[in-house]
Amino acid sequence: MKKLIVDETGPVTLVGGGYMDADDLNEALSLAPTLVAADGGAVAALAQGHVPQAVIGDFDSLPGHTRSLLPQKVLHHVAEQDTTDFDKALRAIRAPVVLGAGFLGARIDHQLAAFHTLIQPGRSPCILIGAHELVFHVTRRITLPMQAEEVVSLFPMQEVTGRSGGLVWPIEGLKMCPASRIGTSNRAEGDMWVEADGPGLLGIVPRGYLADLMRAIAG
Repeated sequence: MKKLIVDETGPVTLVGGGYMDADDLNEALSLAPTLVAADGGAVAALAQGHVPQAVIGDFDSLPGHTRSLLPQKVLHHVAEQDTTDFDKALRAIRAPVVLGAGFLGARIDHQLAAFHTLIQPGRSPCILIGAHELVFHVTRRITLPMQAEEVVSLFPMQEVTGRSGGLVWPIEGLKMCPASRIGTSNRAEGDMWVEADGPGLLGIVPRGYLADLMRAIAG
């Protein structure tokens, strides 16, 4: 059963224990100042001088020393082992949009698990922040004011169809599927939009569009 731990009317930053550039957390917090950590993400948060409002996970990646530095009231232990700490944390947050830092760029299996979590129902919309790109689940029409020739990739996690505008190669009429047709390395002609007919389509755009993408997703 889904248990809400963080319920916010504004955007939330969620930090994980994977690779995170020095500027990732600060940029996310400048846009989404409420900070939540997924398990060992609390280590990275404290190292940069930030105390999370909540730490959510099974705590197998949270050292005892780090736990001792945190107020007991912010610790929310979720014992089940069927999902990742990212999934545990994301399903416990209600917010217009969540900015996820520290979930891309390290282990490939962790990144794949994060993509799997993005498309699960009942989660707040989330943007994963990478070194060069942003990854998000296309659940509504997303419009971005992009520069011509910028790379836009669309990757299906399951069979899905959709439509687009402002892309060199439109996706309307295509049945996208991870085992057959994917949509990586498309390019914007300028302002672009994309929408999907159902769940499962991930969008990947350049890192510089974080603020624009956050506004587009939060509505």
